[in-house]
Amino acid sequence: MTQELTPSLSEPAAGLPASSRTGWWRDAVIYQVYVRSFADGDGDGVGDLRGARERLPHLARLGVDAVWLTPFYASPQADGGYDVADYRVVDPLFGDLDDARELIRAAHGLGLRVITDIVPNHTSDRHDWFRQALREGPGSPARARYLFRPGRGASGELPPNDWESVFGGPAWTRTKNPDGTPGEWYLHLFAPEQPDLNWDDPEVRREFDAILRFWLDLGVDGFRIDVAHGMVKAAGLPDIGHGRQAELIGNQVLPFFDQDGVHEIHRHWRRLLDSYGGDRIGVAEAWAPSPERLALYVRPDELHQAFNFQFLKSPWEPGALRTVVDESLRATGSVGAPTTWVLSNHDVVRHTTRYADGDPERGLRRARAAALLMLALPGSAYVYQGEELGLPEVTDLPDEARQDPSFFRADGQDGFRDGCRVPIPWSGSEPPYGFGPRPGSPSWLPQPPRWKELSVAEQEGTPGSTLELYRSAIALRREHPALGAGEAVEWLDAPEGVLAFRRTAAGAAPGSAGDGAGAAVVVTLNTLGRAVELTAPGRLLLSSAPPAAPAPRSGGTVRIPADSCAWWAI
Repeated sequence: MTQELTPSLSEPAAGLPASSRTGWWRDAVIYQVYVRSFADGDGDGVGDLRGARERLPHLARLGVDAVWLTPFYASPQADGGYDVADYRVVDPLFGDLDDARELIRAAHGLGLRVITDIVPNHTSDRHDWFRQALREGPGSPARARYLFRPGRGASGELPPNDWESVFGGPAWTRTKNPDGTPGEWYLHLFAPEQPDLNWDDPEVRREFDAILRFWLDLGVDGFRIDVAHGMVKAAGLPDIGHGRQAELIGNQVLPFFDQDGVHEIHRHWRRLLDSYGGDRIGVAEAWAPSPERLALYVRPDELHQAFNFQFLKSPWEPGALRTVVDESLRATGSVGAPTTWVLSNHDVVRHTTRYADGDPERGLRRARAAALLMLALPGSAYVYQGEELGLPEVTDLPDEARQDPSFFRADGQDGFRDGCRVPIPWSGSEPPYGFGPRPGSPSWLPQPPRWKELSVAEQEGTPGSTLELYRSAIALRREHPALGAGEAVEWLDAPEGVLAFRRTAAGAAPGSAGDGAGAAVVVTLNTLGRAVELTAPGRLLLSSAPPAAPAPRSGGTVRIPADSCAWWAI
């Protein structure tokens, strides 16, 4: 049965006036580069800054506004660079400071802003500070920079509390005293090679101020703050008591995540960022138990954005998707901040595979549809490298190739992150598919043979390819006055299994169809595994799948293919 679309307006939360579009980040499309796996410039099998710089034109052609780079600092690489030994030095694996300067300069020349990762929750155990703390022993100022504690039990043989690492196993490791006897324990919410810093220590705060200024002076446009919710722990480090494994992505209330004390740190960093020109930004990687808690990180005097992992976690079901959109917009709207939308990153299974339910073709259909949904929503969108190619998770990596520390620890986080970190394919008919500078170059993780058809070269200029879909969607998002920034969507009645909403250009009344000049866009998302008929809301702008029949102008009947999303100009 054909069904028309009628409106039901979902307003942003009251309490604050609508925010003006004063910052580039409010509707930016930001591309995540996992440096190890993006492009290898020197042929050693590991991606680096030179390789990333040489591939920046791909991002400019894609149409994104900024590039976010994962850590490239000096590191033993116990956790892919998130174990930092020196925050002011580029690891030789990735290049040197001149390479960083050249990348920033080249990106700015292409109109791209550069966001770098900062890792403030923990350092590497090879950091000079931690080595000094081990040498100087209990009670020393060097130990005050970290969270050392005596153990429990008659001889201190038990950990100080019952906390567990996100990577599995106890979150505490015992040290040895200089004379070889058992010593204190230190906290590591992640790997033992990543000791947690003590953010109650003034020296820690001063050092990170200096680190941020160092990179801002080099020209970076902002920071993605790793584990932004974990820097402050509950007073007294109390037991959790329930014996559950800590989850990085979860709704648990934990004494080491999302403590109120983190907000004072972020307010201080906002003042530091604002002291520089050019709209420098801070982005929180904050895993909060609710949208309302997440919104606290983006209050007007705190950070500019926070990753919206509730959207990433939503199942492929219209009710769940609508709920997370509404709750996200309501929460960020209550503090005048933009919402962010993300489908994949370097810590989760790629959404092409998550949505597949065992059928790769279905996964790709849904991933393409989800991309159009994400890029049509108000706020800022993040694209993880390779998703513009429709890359799936690599689920058959041999054990001997894996490098994710969670793989080697029992009861670690769900899944294994190596599968989403396999180097992306650029060109050629055999590995490394242009990842390295010459045919036959090595690759730190093996690429599957089927990726030949998914390379940039294979998809570029090919009508209907996932790459060209992303390019078209980002271009339309930039050009159309109804897309990009905003605080609300106007939901429309639609058949079962279909979501439909309207985005209206700034200044146009909600519910208005405009004057024929395209003042509004209607988005239809069919989550079903079969086609659905409905009345075409307007002129078809873009579809993740070709319509089952030529799309008429507004008023005619159109079949919306299974697992697809379309944009309509009205």
